Amino acid sequence: MANVELRQLRYFVAVAEELNFGRAAERLLIAGPSLSQQIKALERDLGVRLFDRDRRSVSLTPAGSTLLPHVRALLARAEDIRLRAGRMSGSETVRLGYVSWLPPHLTARTAAVAQLHIDPWIAPSHTQAARVADGSLDLAVCWVRAADLEQRDLNARLLGADRLYAVATGNDASGVEARDTVVLLDDDTTSWSSWNTYAELLARDTGARVVRVAQGGTNGPAFFDHVRHSSRPVINNPKGQNGVMPPGLTRRPVMAPEIYWTWSLVWRRGDTRPELLAVIDALCHDMGDLGLGRAGTWIPDGDPYKG
Repeated sequence: MANVELRQLRYFVAVAEELNFGRAAERLLIAGPSLSQQIKALERDLGVRLFDRDRRSVSLTPAGSTLLPHVRALLARAEDIRLRAGRMSGSETVRLGYVSWLPPHLTARTAAVAQLHIDPWIAPSHTQAARVADGSLDLAVCWVRAADLEQRDLNARLLGADRLYAVATGNDASGVEARDTVVLLDDDTTSWSSWNTYAELLARDTGARVVRVAQGGTNGPAFFDHVRHSSRPVINNPKGQNGVMPPGLTRRPVMAPEIYWTWSLVWRRGDTRPELLAVIDALCHDMGDLGLGRAGTWIPDGDPYKG
């Protein structure tokens, strides 16, 4: 146990949340083989296996599931110590949370204006927005609606947008109209609240067919299984936006309309600390509307950037 490092514990939490080594490595900004080696070293030092893994899936072992909340609590305590030390030294840290995407060159863009700490707890959009509202975070990159901003007394600026695509069997990579696709809704409404809201509005506005699934089936290996059994292309969600496509499946661009998921940078109204505002300006400077106002594009009603 003496050899265990906080860094390895953060790696464990990332893999446990993603249940995919590739996505966890992207999130942690490290190489996949290095992440795998660090997890094996952690398992060796702890004397227990944390994950069951094969070519298609990753799952927590009973030991991994038992340890996960304790590791999260330990990391939270370590972060609290770090923040307290920073305040005693006179240096203020801006805490940033996110869901599954961060803008490129994040640290380089903010290094000159503030100390930026990226929170290790990855959570759904509505959870991260709530954490900003209650002061657990200073900023978050998440999907929000205008109503969410009013309810939680938050401000937002556009930080990015993902054009979503459809996934289908075969090798046909031609465009597909939104009305000829399937959009998945997850029965786990707590974890997938934001996605379900978005998907329901997409189906209402475009005629896409809704299929209800369970247990995180809107992402990862379960998502691809649904694609294989679907007679229509299936809309991806942003959590799998840059994932590797399994053999036999193909991305197809969605047309008529092109559909977009927006990423907001949110913060508490009334929080006017200079270092916070400097980070916001550094990240959102010259962002524009990212083409979301073009004819033939779709974002849902209630999106802060809908014209």
